[in-house]
Amino acid sequence: MSDLDNNYSYSFPAVRGQQAGKPFYIATCPLRLIPRIFVYDEEEVPVELRAQRTLNKNRIPEMAKYLVDSPKDYVFSAITASVGTEVSFVAADSSSNLGMLKVPMDAQILINDGQHRRAAIEEAIKERPELCQDNIAVLFFVDEGLKRSQQMFADLNKYAVRPSASLSTLYDHRDQAAELARYLALECEPFIGFTEFERSTIASKSSKLFTLSGIKQANKALFGKGTKEGFSETERKVAVSFWRKLNQYMPEWLQVQNKQLSAAELRQEYICAHGIGLQALAIVGHDLLKLSESQQSKCYNQLQTIDWRKANPAWKNRAMNHGRLSKAVSNIFLTAIEIKKQIGLTPSAEELAKEKELLNT
Repeated sequence: MSDLDNNYSYSFPAVRGQQAGKPFYIATCPLRLIPRIFVYDEEEVPVELRAQRTLNKNRIPEMAKYLVDSPKDYVFSAITASVGTEVSFVAADSSSNLGMLKVPMDAQILINDGQHRRAAIEEAIKERPELCQDNIAVLFFVDEGLKRSQQMFADLNKYAVRPSASLSTLYDHRDQAAELARYLALECEPFIGFTEFERSTIASKSSKLFTLSGIKQANKALFGKGTKEGFSETERKVAVSFWRKLNQYMPEWLQVQNKQLSAAELRQEYICAHGIGLQALAIVGHDLLKLSESQQSKCYNQLQTIDWRKANPAWKNRAMNHGRLSKAVSNIFLTAIEIKKQIGLTPSAEELAKEKELLNT
């Protein structure tokens, strides 16, 4: 276990390796020591004299909550740090790269990657002290000065690519919105067989119509949910019922399902095959679900008469801007208002005022 030894240094069980002719060390460190031994540059230090980005304090509460809420199954990746002095490594034997890494207590240790994890750990252990006994992997490099540390930061982040929103939704089993989107994609028309699970955009020749992330956002619009809000079992059933019923009144969707029209052709010509159409329909659905069954039936029947073609002048400055689809929030709103008007669902006074303002800007 990492601890302070008699030579006033921290000792870590570690593995020694080599990159670019220079040694590095992979160690395990108890979470209780993370706030004490790792520092990050203060914000008041000019950026040209720092080795990492300014700490975004808005990210910390969410990350800390993740640790606090998931003490048995959280995953934190390794922290990468630079040690500002020489370190010693005591190998288990003469031919081994396993041993104990000794880092002087007075050494400056700067985090090259993981400063937000460090801050989140500090906050989380205040609420859940038992986390102190957990460990995190730390990748130690011997620092060669500010220039080298800045280059390390640039190199570590140069090829970092965030997963697509759809892939994150697919793999996130804690988020109820993601869970609902996955269920609909696998079990509910119009999404079965026509959902892109990996990417958040759909290739022009793809056989898919909807992205998983688009379904997730549409469900939030359907129930007027915020970013972090979940879904009840009742709302889950309502969502399934809504999308299945809506599907019956979308002739173009049915043509693709019946192989009378290809997904690629539909996406090329119609707005209802794009995220803006799906989200706009969900916004309309939010108000539609408040109506009586007879009123809903009239609106659903009118949906069948809508001309969803991109060339339809009704979508100008709404779904279409200068001949191209627009995914802007304002365009989604304007498209939803037009759909409401076409199916006999009267927009509110506030919506009409907002519509006027947006169309006149």
